[in-house]
Amino acid sequence: MRKDSANTNELKLGVAGFGRIGKLTVWHHVARKYFKEIVVNIGRASGTSLQDIAHYAERDSTYGRLHAFLYGHAARPVISDLDEMAGTMMMDGTQVKFLRSDRLPCDIGWRGENVRLVVDTTGQFLDPTLPAEHPNGSARGHLDAGADKVILSAPFKIADKITGMPEDAVTTVMGINANDYDPRRHRIISNASCTTTCLAHMVKPLLNAFGPKRILSASMATIHAATGSQAVLDKLPKKGKTDLRKNRSIMNNIILTTTGAASALRLVIPEMEQIGFIAESVRIPTASGSLIILVVNLQEELSKEPIRRDFINDIYRQTAENDPNGYLHYTDNQNVSVDIIGIPRAAAIIEGHETHRRTAEVTIDLERVPELDASVVASLKKTIIRVPVTQAVIYGWYDNEMGSYVNMLGDRTVSIAEEM
Repeated sequence: MRKDSANTNELKLGVAGFGRIGKLTVWHHVARKYFKEIVVNIGRASGTSLQDIAHYAERDSTYGRLHAFLYGHAARPVISDLDEMAGTMMMDGTQVKFLRSDRLPCDIGWRGENVRLVVDTTGQFLDPTLPAEHPNGSARGHLDAGADKVILSAPFKIADKITGMPEDAVTTVMGINANDYDPRRHRIISNASCTTTCLAHMVKPLLNAFGPKRILSASMATIHAATGSQAVLDKLPKKGKTDLRKNRSIMNNIILTTTGAASALRLVIPEMEQIGFIAESVRIPTASGSLIILVVNLQEELSKEPIRRDFINDIYRQTAENDPNGYLHYTDNQNVSVDIIGIPRAAAIIEGHETHRRTAEVTIDLERVPELDASVVASLKKTIIRVPVTQAVIYGWYDNEMGSYVNMLGDRTVSIAEEM
């Protein structure tokens, strides 16, 4: 875990929500020592006392104990000085305060706590077009409540497609389009998703190497660990829900579902608008550690060497070696999902051992090509042509919780704080 100089910023960090991403975000910043104080809005009473919140904050079923995460297994507990009335505790020298009354962003006491930067990890308030006072809550409510900037730990979901993206909202992935964030204009920033983050770092090197015109089509499937939206045991769906599979037990099933990674990818890599792209998702019964299987169809150039497996791996190997942030990793090792849990800032870990490619000729009947002038076709001696196309399959691992996503969310948070 990267540690900045102790308490280098006088800003307080606000964290809305204390679920998987919320708790691990607190762990990240307690380790990082960038913010002098963290204020966490839980929005309700939890357990019987602040001690129960500390019990939850200290332990994690995937990553172990907080003190072991920070200093190794010989370390002693680092949570102390609990003050029930004030709602505060010390976590390894960083004061963390818990707010336990208001759930809607517009009602949270950020102004009274002098919090100007908020990371919303609830996954609930994803439409940046909704007004602050919307009865179901809105990300803009954080701004009305005193924050200057809000970072969402999920992709935007705009209900009214005609409205479009507001001028003060932007989606960024660190290492891909982080500079699209304009501190003078943007107040609501989506950090996309764990899947989009991995996918962007898998796709960008290929675009740099081949350009969008040579990538004829692409598809991906994420084999994704379970999330909090899924049921532990089978249950009835809520009113209006159409996806009946998420109500089936994640402990016992492989579950087909959907992903918004394709839409979010176009926001952070606009060149993808030129490429036909499909994204699918499968949920599996593991706690963390996910995998993207990326399939791309590349047009061969007759004047150049055929696209070989080693050439594709070299693209990723060289990109990883030259990545100043270290977000892209490349390995020739043979991994399983648990091996990649917790690897810091690994947006994508390309497993070169499993890269595959195959070249074949695609037959095209020019008489059936839309918008091709009939007179041009008639002048040709042959209307059937064969085009060499290489299909490549690339595997990219990512820790969908701490290792990849939360650490990169932390980088996004600090980079925004430094310009406030």
